[in-house]
Amino acid sequence: MPNPKRRHSKRRKNNRRAHDHLTAPAFNKCPNCHETKQPHHACPHCGYYKGREVIDTTA
Repeated sequence: MPNPKRRHSKRRKNNRRAHDHLTAPAFNKCPNCHETKQPHHACPHCGYYKGREVIDTTA
C-alpha cells in the first residue's frame, strides 16, 4: 500500500475541510397548530401530517 511521500500543507487540508461543517435543520410552521416542525415530518405537537392525524398525542 503506497504512503504519501510528503505531507499535505495546511492550506490544502483546510480547503478540503471547508465544507465539512454541520448545517442547522430547516423548520416550517405546522398548518394545524402553527408550531415549528421539520418539513416532510409529522408535527410532534399535534400529530398531524398533510391535514390528517397520524400520531395520537392525547396520552
